[in-house]
Amino acid sequence: MLGHDAEDADGGPAPFVGRNDELDALRTALAERRLITLTGPGGVGKTRLARRALRRTSTARAPFADGIHWAELSPLPDDRLLLDTVADALDLADHTSRTLAEAVRTWIGERRLLLVLDCCEHLTAAVRELVRDLLEAAPHLVVLVTGREPLGLADEHVLLIGSLPHTDGADEALALFTARADAALPGQAPPWTPVRLAAARAICARLEGIPLALELAAAQLTDHTVEELAVRLARRIGLLPAAGGQDVLPPRHRALRTAIGWSHEWCTPRERLLWLRLSVFGGGFDASAATAVCSAPPLRPGDVPPLLAALTAKSVVRRTPDGGHRMLDTIREYGAMWLDGIGEHDALRARHAAHFLDLVRTAERQWLGPGQRDAYRRIATGHQDLCAALDHYLATEPAVAVELAGRVGFFWACCGHLHAARSYLERSLGAARPEDVDLACRIRALWALGVTLLLQGEQEEAHRLAVTCEALAAGDGAGPPAALDAAYLLGLSHLLAGRPLAARIIADNALEAHPGTAFDSPPRLRCHLVRVFALTGMGLFDDARDHAERLRAGCVAREEHWTRAYADYQLALISLFEGRPVDSAAHARAMLDGKRELGDSFGTALGLDLLAAARAAAGDEAGAAHAYGAGHAYWQAVGHPQRGTPELGPVRAEFERTARGALGDQAYEAAFQEGVRHGHAQRARSHVT
Repeated sequence: MLGHDAEDADGGPAPFVGRNDELDALRTALAERRLITLTGPGGVGKTRLARRALRRTSTARAPFADGIHWAELSPLPDDRLLLDTVADALDLADHTSRTLAEAVRTWIGERRLLLVLDCCEHLTAAVRELVRDLLEAAPHLVVLVTGREPLGLADEHVLLIGSLPHTDGADEALALFTARADAALPGQAPPWTPVRLAAARAICARLEGIPLALELAAAQLTDHTVEELAVRLARRIGLLPAAGGQDVLPPRHRALRTAIGWSHEWCTPRERLLWLRLSVFGGGFDASAATAVCSAPPLRPGDVPPLLAALTAKSVVRRTPDGGHRMLDTIREYGAMWLDGIGEHDALRARHAAHFLDLVRTAERQWLGPGQRDAYRRIATGHQDLCAALDHYLATEPAVAVELAGRVGFFWACCGHLHAARSYLERSLGAARPEDVDLACRIRALWALGVTLLLQGEQEEAHRLAVTCEALAAGDGAGPPAALDAAYLLGLSHLLAGRPLAARIIADNALEAHPGTAFDSPPRLRCHLVRVFALTGMGLFDDARDHAERLRAGCVAREEHWTRAYADYQLALISLFEGRPVDSAAHARAMLDGKRELGDSFGTALGLDLLAAARAAAGDEAGAAHAYGAGHAYWQAVGHPQRGTPELGPVRAEFERTARGALGDQAYEAAFQEGVRHGHAQRARSHVT
């Protein structure tokens, strides 16, 4: 849950030097205080210090039995996604219609956890209010904040993080610089002679021992000697512009500004241009995204990958463990400052938004094949940039915002971003005039909103939207996918209301009106899934099993995960009804594999309930209690008690009573609580921050 650390150009971890006193002070504060703020100028390593301390803390989890949760706030342009980012860090996939603030407060509740809010300086006021609210509501919560200034709250324990020691014989800054210098020239670095060490010490002094400044300077050694760097840096600091004869910035800010500006000047003009353009990304990015967004004259698509590699070698861009790239917030801020000055802001935002619209369109095209899982992951990791794209279109082209919100809404609903999905869908539909929006796109957005509301438990409003979609889909120009989507939503609303016959009629009528095979399109496949659910709900197990097995086989052949998981869910339920608990457990485990691949907490909770029931039916009462406990952990993240189609409820209740009766209350509760702990651990391992 700690996220990734700073890295070398080759993707390996950067050396961590010194800071023993600061580490001890932070560990002591974490044991004794509820609100700790690490402050200091940009580039001194506040984030790395926090990660280093918590990596040790996380090996002995007693103080934070419910985990360490890291929310990185630097990519947020404002406070609109603050709560969403915190909820994501907590792995809270809230499926209720309450406010997200209430959901976060309730979820933390009595839990003993540490929440880290990293890089808060641009959101100080909003973070102050959030932290005050959470600490009042959650008595065992501990909050660690990093930023360039304190929050100003009562009982806030402030630890000021300075630069690395670099005077009077202290060698921490020198150790970092020489380690980074050696890494910049692997196997080629000349020995550290007294002359070179003297130059290195001069650089450390000029740069005030600021770690980021030292790393940027060390990266220049691919083109310059240490002695040259020392001379050029002395000249550069001596020529810094002053206001009224005095530089208005403190020495450490001047040193960091100097190092970043120095790196910028020593980049080629084309490298500088790419640096500025990359600042549009709020989160991480890969080479293909950088190429799509940043390749405009004078940069051609083929120019971007080698320029990106050059910026990575200069430590302007960092590699991430997943093979992507990111920029530190201070470096991104510098690029954004220059970007505003060259007049490219609007055009770059437009290309950025267009790229993420294309990403979602591609994800939809990959729904029925092996690319589905990767599409989910790209949308999950690009969440903040997708929100930025939606904000751009809401301000410039609301009709396009409707399309993007409608396309991404279903992915977000399945991944647990229900509050963001609902907000953007409602805002987009409200901002665009209906006559300006393509009919199929409007139906898609209304459909996605209906699915979101249904998952939040607002069945009546979701049913009303389903009827609206059905009526609109009957008009000219909508097309079969819109009609099938409408039928899916309407059928699903009937299923959750306990009307399987009505759901079957809706699905059958839509499939007959628009003939084709099940795998012709995602909407058609979803309608076939409604038919399977309806047949099971009606007790027509032979027909339901036959249809589910055919759907599952088609999904296996295409490496499709979402529908396959729900086909396994139905096969597990049918097997349980037919007295075949071993088969039921096998299908439940297969469902869980699929849902975990997609990061679907709601689906995982359903699958664990079925697995528990199958184990109880097979006589494995302890295993059943354990699975019920793991499921409970996921239901807590969803924010609902056990849900699903009505036929699951009695099954769960029956086999829970069976397991408890066979084990006895004490043994059942022990196995159940062990399952809860296991469920929380599973969620923590599967969550990417």
